[in-house]
Amino acid sequence: MKHAVILALVVLSSAAHAQVTKYVRYSAGGKTSYGILDGSTVRELSGDLFATPKPTGKTARLDQVKLLAPVAPGKVLAVGLNYQTHLGERPAAQYPGLFAKLPSAIIATEENIVYPADAENLHYEGEMVVVIGKRAKNVSVADAPQYVFGVTTGDDVSERNWQKNDLQWFRAKASDTFGPLGPIIARGVNYNDLLLQTRLNGEVVQSQRTKDLIFDVATVVSYISRYVTLDPGDVIYTGTPGTTKPIKPGDVVEVELEGVGVLRNRVVAAHP
Repeated sequence: MKHAVILALVVLSSAAHAQVTKYVRYSAGGKTSYGILDGSTVRELSGDLFATPKPTGKTARLDQVKLLAPVAPGKVLAVGLNYQTHLGERPAAQYPGLFAKLPSAIIATEENIVYPADAENLHYEGEMVVVIGKRAKNVSVADAPQYVFGVTTGDDVSERNWQKNDLQWFRAKASDTFGPLGPIIARGVNYNDLLLQTRLNGEVVQSQRTKDLIFDVATVVSYISRYVTLDPGDVIYTGTPGTTKPIKPGDVVEVELEGVGVLRNRVVAAHP
């Protein structure tokens, strides 16, 4: 079942996104590889994903591999308050509000979000995530799209009490498993207008198009590059729409991004 939703989305989106390439990172036979997802077939690649990788000729069925987070980022950056529906009546800022998560927070689809023992108010935040394709420093808004490799789906898991009370958002945003990502990287989709939806135990709890971002992808990439050099494989969570709700052990969170796929994670209690 865990691959059924992904397969369905691949089939449904193939006609609408004929030029889209879908990349996966996976393990099979004790080896970690990148590949191109073609229907239910994974076509193995060799070399650097961000520097013209080549097909090896080897293939595997999707149900025979374990999907990993689609990239292993060196930096995990995020934009807060980037939809007016999340801001509510508060005015939008004049520039993107940024924070960082940690690479150790990243988990793949079907892996568990761990509810820390001392957490009290954990929330989902479904988001579109940008994957950087080449080194970017001081790039203009006009040139920024050249540095975007593709997009994937993310969940910026957040502990609201820690977010409110701690000096910084270290625990609230960067704890282990607080960065679900995947299942694929889609290259060639119009990431400026995709439907983003979050479901909690099957109920739609967030739904908005990425065209409603206050600061679009090009603006965010350009702005970040003024201060931080972006490297291939770095990711940027672009913000969550609407309101969020608490999650608890046993809940299942699904984040779906049009043309990209469904990120699915169960919440589990931390081991004593």
